[in-house]
Amino acid sequence: MKMIKALSSVLFASAMLAGCTGVSMKTQNLSESEYTVIGPGKATVTGIMLFTFIPIQQNDRFVRAQKAAIASQGGDAMINVEVQEDWFWAWILNGYQTTVSGDVVKLK
Repeated sequence: MKMIKALSSVLFASAMLAGCTGVSMKTQNLSESEYTVIGPGKATVTGIMLFTFIPIQQNDRFVRAQKAAIASQGGDAMINVEVQEDWFWAWILNGYQTTVSGDVVKLK
């Protein structure tokens, strides 16, 4: 019985810690000779914290927004990036909306 409790505790702690990881948004320093500006790109994605501590599409929302903004113009990267974050509240969850906008470029 003690073994089951110990194993359950370890599994629960591992699951909780795994939910606390995130992915960084990647940016590049490009000189003007390395790209051609396609046009403005913008995307908004949402992440939710259910019961204030269960993340649902929360940890990678900055990266998802950046990729969607780049894909909106069919480019390879972004310059002049702006990030905006808004939030909303409901009875059992908090929602976080991240908007990434900037100039989408095609690498040469």
